[in-house]
Amino acid sequence: MDTKNAETATSAQRERFDLRWISFGSPAAIVTSMALIVGLDAATARKGAVLASLLIIGIADNLSDSLSVHIYQESERMARRQAFRTTIANYAARFTVSASFLALFLALPMSIAGYVCLGWGFLLLSVLSYLLARARHLPPFSEILKHTGVAVIVILISNSIGLAIRSLVLAG
Repeated sequence: MDTKNAETATSAQRERFDLRWISFGSPAAIVTSMALIVGLDAATARKGAVLASLLIIGIADNLSDSLSVHIYQESERMARRQAFRTTIANYAARFTVSASFLALFLALPMSIAGYVCLGWGFLLLSVLSYLLARARHLPPFSEILKHTGVAVIVILISNSIGLAIRSLVLAG
């Protein structure tokens, strides 16, 4: 009897919180925020430019991506209410993640903000990867490595772009 009650409670909890609500948008917001911070720092952008960029990504890019998700869901003939709820959850998750980077970057001196934001981003991505791996009954460590590996590649590319921009500006 207790096992059945626990299963019912777990099922009800899953219905209230669906990982799909955060699994699409959150990784994009995490990796984009980290890449933006690293790339702009490499290009020697000022703190105001980084903050403005994080805010633009947090609002405008997240809205446009949420619109894309919503239109895709409509094309898949998802129920209108479910599509709307998923779209709102996606935007809220993305905005919350972006806002956390914005708050950290705003609160910290520029000399350490980038490092703290990278640590924060890898922590968030690792936790999300862990939760998804557990839900799919996969080994969490390999999923975390795979997802953070992709993030490292994106960050390295952004750093290279920032360094190239800095070289062009200094040469010109």
